[in-house]
Amino acid sequence: MPAIFQVDAFTTERFKGNPAAVCVLEGPADEEWMQAVAAEMNLSETAFIFPWKGGYNLRWFTPITEVDLCGHATLASAFILYNENMQPAAEAIRFFTKSGVLVVAQKNDLLQMDFPAEPPHEFIPPPALMRALGVADISAWRNRMDVLIELDDEVELKRLNPDFSALAELPVRGIIVTSRSHDSRYDFVSRFFAPRVGVNEDPVTGSAHCCLGPFWAKRLARKELVAYQASARGGVVNVAVDGERVKLSGHAVLVMRGEIC
Repeated sequence: MPAIFQVDAFTTERFKGNPAAVCVLEGPADEEWMQAVAAEMNLSETAFIFPWKGGYNLRWFTPITEVDLCGHATLASAFILYNENMQPAAEAIRFFTKSGVLVVAQKNDLLQMDFPAEPPHEFIPPPALMRALGVADISAWRNRMDVLIELDDEVELKRLNPDFSALAELPVRGIIVTSRSHDSRYDFVSRFFAPRVGVNEDPVTGSAHCCLGPFWAKRLARKELVAYQASARGGVVNVAVDGERVKLSGHAVLVMRGEIC
């Protein structure tokens, strides 16, 4: 019977950060079964891993669909492999995914993920997007997955109450909203909405920082940044931009362990 764990990622506290399920398999599993497990777990992502080519095959499913890239469930998967003594602490983990090979290693007390940079290009936002967010006169960018909206004020960002049904009609994985931080501990803040893939608001989105990292590194003229995702649960992501790669670091905490019957 496959082992399954629930991990809170990008936090040092249980019931904060972003919860992910991690299912440890012996080999490939049926896609319909994996989707059914993800729907049963009903978290923003469930990760499925099994040994592969000296590393691990890794796939991510929301409650309604498979996605190409997910940061917090990758962090959670690495945490389980190290925490359950499935991986030597001194060795990096290679994950084989739909977004290429992703490497995760332990760096001091953090887990550091080496992800592809996903810098955005500027575009003209459709009126439907502005109406759904309830904002006007916005600057907008997008990459292959998401739309990025920059707001002038962190207070406005935290007050957003989007029309999720309207956002779900837009042909993108998700909408990242960001601004500079008022808190001196952080360089920028963000929120992430992805109702099209079954997640109205994601608590902490690692993959969004593949876009946010290059975006803010250029604006702030710094390659190392500290970000806070201002969801109800909240979470901290350390970001280091390195050319075409982005290194995302954070903590994780085990919440539950069990097995699928």
